[in-house]
Amino acid sequence: MKANSLKRAALCVALGACLGVVAPGIAWAQAVSGAVAGRATAGDQVTVVSTSTGASRSVTVGSDGTYRLGQLPVGDYRLQVSRNGQNLGDSVAVSVAVGGTTNVNLASSGDVVNLDALQVVGTRVVNRVDVFSTESSFNVNRQEVSRLPVAQDLSAVALLAPGVVGGNSTFGGLSFAGSSVAENAVFINGLNVTDMYTRRGFSSAPFAFFNEFQVKTGGYSVEFGRSTGGVINAVTRSGSNEFEGGIEVTAEPSAWRSSGRDHFHRDGSAHSYASRDDSSFFKTNVWASGPVVKDKLFLFAMYEKRDENGHNTSNDALTWFKNEADNGFWGTKLDWNINDNHSLALLAFSDETETTAGAYNYDWDDNVIGAWGGDSVTEAGGKNWSATYTGHFGETFTARAMVGQNNQRAFTRSSLDELCSPVFTDASYASRLGQLNGLRPGCHPTGAAVAERDDTRDVARLDFEWQLGTHLLRFGVDRELMTTEQSTRYPGPTQLSYTAYVARPGDEVWDGANAFVPPGVTEMLRARNRVSGGTFETEANAFYLEDIWNITPNLMLNLGVRWDRFENRTADGDAFIKMDDLIAPRFGFSWDMKGDGTTKLFGNAGRYYLPVTNNINVNFAGGLTDEYSYYVLNGWQTQANPVTGAPYAAPIIGQQIGPVDTRMNTGAADLRQSVDRDLKAVYQDEYILGFQSMLNQAWSWGINATYRRMTRALDDMRLNYTPCGPTGTTLWPIANPGESLTIWGDSSIGCAEEGWITIDTANSGYRKGGSGEVVGYSKPKRTYKALEFQIDRAWDEKWLFNASYLWSRSDGNFEGPVNSDTGYGDTGMVQHWDHPANNERYGVLFNDFRHQFKFRAAYALSEQWSFGTTLQVQSGGPVTAFGVMWPNDSTAGGSTSSESSGGGTGWLCVANCSGTYAQRQFEYSPRGAYGRLPWTWTMGANVTWRLPVEGVDLSVRLSVFNLFNNQTVVNVHQRYEAQPGQYRESTFNTGTRWQAPRYTQLQATWNF
Repeated sequence: MKANSLKRAALCVALGACLGVVAPGIAWAQAVSGAVAGRATAGDQVTVVSTSTGASRSVTVGSDGTYRLGQLPVGDYRLQVSRNGQNLGDSVAVSVAVGGTTNVNLASSGDVVNLDALQVVGTRVVNRVDVFSTESSFNVNRQEVSRLPVAQDLSAVALLAPGVVGGNSTFGGLSFAGSSVAENAVFINGLNVTDMYTRRGFSSAPFAFFNEFQVKTGGYSVEFGRSTGGVINAVTRSGSNEFEGGIEVTAEPSAWRSSGRDHFHRDGSAHSYASRDDSSFFKTNVWASGPVVKDKLFLFAMYEKRDENGHNTSNDALTWFKNEADNGFWGTKLDWNINDNHSLALLAFSDETETTAGAYNYDWDDNVIGAWGGDSVTEAGGKNWSATYTGHFGETFTARAMVGQNNQRAFTRSSLDELCSPVFTDASYASRLGQLNGLRPGCHPTGAAVAERDDTRDVARLDFEWQLGTHLLRFGVDRELMTTEQSTRYPGPTQLSYTAYVARPGDEVWDGANAFVPPGVTEMLRARNRVSGGTFETEANAFYLEDIWNITPNLMLNLGVRWDRFENRTADGDAFIKMDDLIAPRFGFSWDMKGDGTTKLFGNAGRYYLPVTNNINVNFAGGLTDEYSYYVLNGWQTQANPVTGAPYAAPIIGQQIGPVDTRMNTGAADLRQSVDRDLKAVYQDEYILGFQSMLNQAWSWGINATYRRMTRALDDMRLNYTPCGPTGTTLWPIANPGESLTIWGDSSIGCAEEGWITIDTANSGYRKGGSGEVVGYSKPKRTYKALEFQIDRAWDEKWLFNASYLWSRSDGNFEGPVNSDTGYGDTGMVQHWDHPANNERYGVLFNDFRHQFKFRAAYALSEQWSFGTTLQVQSGGPVTAFGVMWPNDSTAGGSTSSESSGGGTGWLCVANCSGTYAQRQFEYSPRGAYGRLPWTWTMGANVTWRLPVEGVDLSVRLSVFNLFNNQTVVNVHQRYEAQPGQYRESTFNTGTRWQAPRYTQLQATWNF
């Protein structure tokens, strides 16, 4: 047999199979499938047959010598060329990856002619450069991840991709290419499972439930929308004609977990105690798959039992929490190949969880756990399902229809909810905690609000693909109805939460209160009443049209447009936010520079829109009561827990100072002053230019540049002046800051006649206290620039290596719909626009990590032993000082009593700070003026042993994460002042978050 035929018989072409290569791919119907395409002799027949299910597809090579087989489920196939009913040579093994196109060019004899673009690895061939791609993405499957020390969750997989970093604020998450953590989208088998309430999380499933992952970091096609960050695609496993099963046991013992460290402020007061925190995790995963009806009906099913136990102390070390979770996951996938042209896939899984946290009094000095203080139970997750039909009509037309539902629950409850009010102490009170005599403040076990929320996303979509000569037309529609049923209040008989803080006599209790801390009073209580609730809907509809045009055999254009429509509704079902005709054009190109698939130049440009999250519906359209009142704190007294009898410290509430601060209340009855009538959607424009080339069949390298720009924000903003004059009260409408704002004018805000009024918020809308000067808000702007280098050595049954370096810069005056600077994550309702001083500074943003290095490597010492490692090195983010006031204004632009709320200014008082607003002297402080956080690095390592017995697939893997136990600070307090000129000496630029300690995982897997 000829050598060429030997190679040909061994081929297994796989798009993106090499770990870490920038392997963009054309995605369709949320990228749950792939394609095979290339050049061949006109008129020949190309047929692929699934090796797992026996399903087959055929296509005739066009007159231009090209062919394409689209909508192929992820998996392995045999490709056969025939002419006049006669097979040409041997069949070719082809592997199809999610969201990509496998390129196989065939000679007139049926031989593969682009072998130089493919790397043979035993019976596998890696497709190094996807010339059908115009996007930036990263593909990896379950087997490839198993070679590396990667935590078993979707976020850990996403972090392998360049430009993806962990959210370092208190609410975590993932940041893609400079975006905030509330701008991403996550799909499982095409079903959107992104958190619809704040967009900061997503529904989850066990790592072993998935077959392949795709991480889109930019340039994604028009069938994807509602994201200005990144996209994570996950495809689950499916059954085949082979009966298979497996058991996997994973253990993370507490004895193999390093302790955290205790952290203190400069004055010695504690920020947090973590050295005695501990946890252990154990799970057993059982799966089975096989044919229900051979070649027709296939089933994959999985059950996972999870046990998690641990304990931790509160930040003030007065409470010991004992945590227990005993949960089970179940999931199943049913595939019905009705015939070779029609199929139906059903997916269902449940990620419901319940965690119990028992609270106990605790004496840190003597390490003594005291009396039980009650339990708190948290429910999360939900049941999810989808049904997908795929139909091939002739050789050139394909249709897909999907319906599904994603459910997420968030509910925390306690036996003490009706009896105990939550009591806290803020950072300023740390030096006075001795007054509590070692008791915890309040009798509620957590202090968390009683919040019950059920979110449901109903999804329906249609996608079509039509091959017309050199044009591949793709078009489709989709609809998502997101429903939130929510109620929230603080526990306790008064439904108030209380926070003790240190005050200064003469300070105004809240800006504009015209009430001041009495002489001799240094301790105060801030009480908060926050109530919201109702049933709310948001509907999102979209239509897209795309032409993938092969102008020449080597040059492809991707011309697409997406139309979006968003509608947020009140509890009565009326639309209070309606955004129509959101047109998002996208253009891409890919040039196969040498015509052999080894070298590619690609680029794209596009616009992406972001919808309004459901928390806006709840807080505005349902009516939000969010009020603050202030009291003198007259010390503490010991009382008995009404359920357990244990002692606790109760605050002695004294005289109320000043009126109730009701400025944050929003009413549901009439939203004409609460929401801009002409509210416009947030969008981002993105431009990418990249180059990718093979050095040889093993090595490839790539470089690409990315530019992103966002010039619109949507948030609540402070408004106290209109064309009618001063409003008399502060309004907080949802608006586009820096643009025109239209609300209803009436006598309640100083208008002589009723009617719509328009305010140019770039020049007006805010009247300074005292001076009366009227100013506007700075126009929003966020830009991201990045240059990425990557080199990759593909797995060849022996070793792999990948290295990437990313230089990036993120500038602007707002991060996005959340505010990591202050750790405030109420999406779309943060403090960027609570005062004009909060956003006037343009400069480096929170997610500006200038340098990122990522390395991965794996090595097989023998068939029995193999090793893997990862290393991530990242420069620190900027440290920015936030002040309280700004020049010529008596109204504060930053909180004087809270670290997280209340925004902050770019001005620091340097002289006459205790005088009137007109006497104060300020110094401007740019973003990042206080330097950078330190570089961080973390390394993982694993070793895998496989039983050297023929026919037995048994392995044991030991993985260590953060091998060197680095616990470097990744976030700090950035509030510089407590009052004008009053430096927060003990807390400013001290840590709030650190790298997670080292832990070890043991995993035993038996597949049969």
